[in-house]
Amino acid sequence: MDLSTTYLGLKLSNPFIAGPSPLTGRLDALKRMEDAGMGAIVLPPLFEEQLQTAEMDLFQAIDTPAESFPEALTYFAEPEHAIVDVEGYMTHLADLKKHVRVPVIGSINAVTRDGWTDYAKLMEGAGVDALELDFYFVGNDASRTGGEIEGRFVDALTAVKGCVQIPVSVKVTPFHTSLAHFARSLENAGADGIVLFHRFYEPDIDIENLEPVSRLKLSDSRELPLRLRWLAIVSAKAACSLAASGGVHSVEDVVKAIMTGAHCVQLASALLKNGVEHVTSLREGLAAWLDRNEYESVRQMRGTMNIEHIPEPGAFSRAHYMHLVGSWGS
Repeated sequence: MDLSTTYLGLKLSNPFIAGPSPLTGRLDALKRMEDAGMGAIVLPPLFEEQLQTAEMDLFQAIDTPAESFPEALTYFAEPEHAIVDVEGYMTHLADLKKHVRVPVIGSINAVTRDGWTDYAKLMEGAGVDALELDFYFVGNDASRTGGEIEGRFVDALTAVKGCVQIPVSVKVTPFHTSLAHFARSLENAGADGIVLFHRFYEPDIDIENLEPVSRLKLSDSRELPLRLRWLAIVSAKAACSLAASGGVHSVEDVVKAIMTGAHCVQLASALLKNGVEHVTSLREGLAAWLDRNEYESVRQMRGTMNIEHIPEPGAFSRAHYMHLVGSWGS
C-alpha cells in the first residue's frame, strides 16, 4: 500500500509527523520515532522570550504565556527562568539533524520581526529541512483589530520567506473571523503549508486563593471535528500543504483528516499517552483500512470529503447548524 505523501515539498514515506512535544527535543525519542516509522518530526518551538540578547528585555512585548504551546510545558520553563543560549540551541539542533534521516522541521514562536527572521536564518543554517512558524496569539488588547493581528502574522511570514530558502509553514488557531480568507492571505504571502490548529489552553480559576490555575490536558478525539470542518473548507481552494494537528489518536481519526484534505497529521498527545511506538500501529492500521476500502494510496483518498466533493457541503456551514438546532428533542 502506498502511504507516501508530499508535505511542504518534502517527500514523506507516510503522513505521520511527530508534532512539537517534550519528546521531539530528545535524540533518544527521535531515534525511536524514526525506527517506529514516523514520516517527519517537528521540534519543540523556540520562544523568543527565552533568548537572552543585548537588544531585548525579556519582559518587553510578551503577550503570550510561557505555556502557549501545550505539550512543551515540561520541556521549557517559565520565560524568566528559561534563558536559552542561542549558539548552544542551534548546536543541539544541528546534532539532532545529523542523527535523524527523516525530515526535521524547526519551530519558532517570536514576538518581533527580527525575532522571526533571525531565528529562521539560524535554524536554516543548523540544517532543518523546513520551518513551522508558531502563530499562537491571544488577542487581549481591545484596541487591536482582527485585521491588524492577522496583518502582523502575514508580515512575519513575508519577512521569513524573504530571508530563507527552505519551505515555511504556519500553525494557526481557529479563532479568526474569516479563517478561509486568512488562510488565502497566508498562502498568497508564500506559506508552503498551514497547520490546523493550535490548541488553546484556557486557565481555570482557584476560587480559594483567587488566582488563575494552568493545567495541562492532553487532547483526545473529541477535538478533531473542528479540524475536519476547516480542513474541508480550506482544502477546497488551497494549493499549499495542509496538516491536521489536535485530536488525532486513532486510525479513523487519520482517515477523516486525510479525507477532508490533510496531507499529513501531527501527533503529540497520542504519543505522550501511548508511547512513540503508537505510530507503528497507526501506520499499519491505515494501510489495512485503505486496502479494505479499495484505495491504492493516501493521495487517492485525500480531499474526497472536502466541500467540493461531498453532496451536502452545507454540513460544514450554517445550514447544518440550523438543521441540528431544529431537530433538538424531536
